[in-house]
Amino acid sequence: MENRSKFPHLRQDFAASLVVFLVALPLCVGVAVASGVPAELGLVTGIVGGIVTGLMRGSSLQVSGPAAGLTVLVFEAVSEFGLPALGVIVLATGLLQLAMGALKLGRWFRAISVSVVEGMLAGIGLVLIAGQLYSAAGLKAPTSGLDKILGLPGAAVDALGSTVALTSLAVGAGTIAVMVLWKRLPKQVRTVPGALAAVVLATAVTQVFGLPIATVEVNGLLDSIQPPGMDAFGELASPAIFGTIIAFTLIASAESLFSAAAVDRLHDGPRTEYDKELMAQGAGNAVCGALGALPMTAVIVRSSANVQAGAKTKASRVMHGVWLVLFAVLLPSALALIPLPALAGILVHAGWKLIPFRGIVSLWRDHRGEALILMVTAVSIVAVNMFEGVLIGLALSVVKTAWEASHLKMEVVDKGAGPVRVYLSGNATFLRLPKILDSLEAQPQDRPVELDLTGLHHLDHACRTALENWAERHSAVGTEPVRVTEPEPMKVTTAS
Repeated sequence: MENRSKFPHLRQDFAASLVVFLVALPLCVGVAVASGVPAELGLVTGIVGGIVTGLMRGSSLQVSGPAAGLTVLVFEAVSEFGLPALGVIVLATGLLQLAMGALKLGRWFRAISVSVVEGMLAGIGLVLIAGQLYSAAGLKAPTSGLDKILGLPGAAVDALGSTVALTSLAVGAGTIAVMVLWKRLPKQVRTVPGALAAVVLATAVTQVFGLPIATVEVNGLLDSIQPPGMDAFGELASPAIFGTIIAFTLIASAESLFSAAAVDRLHDGPRTEYDKELMAQGAGNAVCGALGALPMTAVIVRSSANVQAGAKTKASRVMHGVWLVLFAVLLPSALALIPLPALAGILVHAGWKLIPFRGIVSLWRDHRGEALILMVTAVSIVAVNMFEGVLIGLALSVVKTAWEASHLKMEVVDKGAGPVRVYLSGNATFLRLPKILDSLEAQPQDRPVELDLTGLHHLDHACRTALENWAERHSAVGTEPVRVTEPEPMKVTTAS
């Protein structure tokens, strides 16, 4: 009885931890392989996400580990700077997240436009799907996102001419089919996660029929852990690496905190403390970086599985990390049986779920500008790269907000005789200057004009200067000086 009073939810948390472990295992391995690093490093990140981040305060039920959303970025970083430098990048990311959490910047990530984040995930999803289609066929994928997509027709032709490639593709397609159909099976069967069932079935088919398909390369857990040496830290002399570190930090933090908000909607327990959650993610990434492993984020797939399995406290995610340790230590050779196309199938499925198809349709119907930001962000990530694509999305979001914030109503009253009265209300900013000046300059030069600004909430320096210059020009041709009625001083802010 005493133990039950100390740990009242132990039974629920224990059961949930097993479910999360079974969901996390194939994803940890699949994300590592797709990122171009040893499979064991995905397990290391899952272990750190469970035990280190899992023990810290922030969001009690969300689960962290290697994420499909960072796969493309990690692959690019490893290709450009090498595997040893990955540890340095992830360590720096963790330290930046710790600093941002300490400075209480976590809540500001909630201010990032949802359209930019969804566009970012959609772009990642497109590149991930394209890249993993090559892996499913056992072909080498091009480097850039655009080349991956443009090269798919040629890859399809190559695959059709090869029995091995077609066999490999069939295993990948079968994996996806199992995951899609798994949701329609009876509830008792679905206690085994679909991704795990798909990988086990693909492994069994490959082994039973002796199919000539590439499997996961196993190096051993301790051999795969390579803390970054001094040579790797020397990469910090290259300015290019800082763009990658900022991209890792921005994307990992945004994905984790948006996941936290989504998880909060799934349960009635304690709400997320955003700054503490950012510090928990930072501590986890710092440890992952020191071990030379993959970066981590909170992962909505694992987190929602944790909540749906009945978890009540953080104990479930810590125990899932313990089960990952036991698997890595006791059954490492089991990894060598997993066919690579099965892992590619899991990631194609994960990439598809990153693309918010329904969200785009509803956004286009109700908020066309936000839908355009989402699509431009996604296309920019595919066409250019991750970091610059996100920056383009953020810049578009700021411009759209500034444009919408500068709402201005202009009314011209001309009774045919006497002065022309012009009424301005709302926010007069430089963005609306062309419209204001076109209307004012269209007024007759031989009539007096009365300009009423009392309805303005904001008049910036550019607008004030332009209005003064126009009034001076209009009055210079011999008509009465323009009469300007200004708002009360307290109501107007003039930006200089």
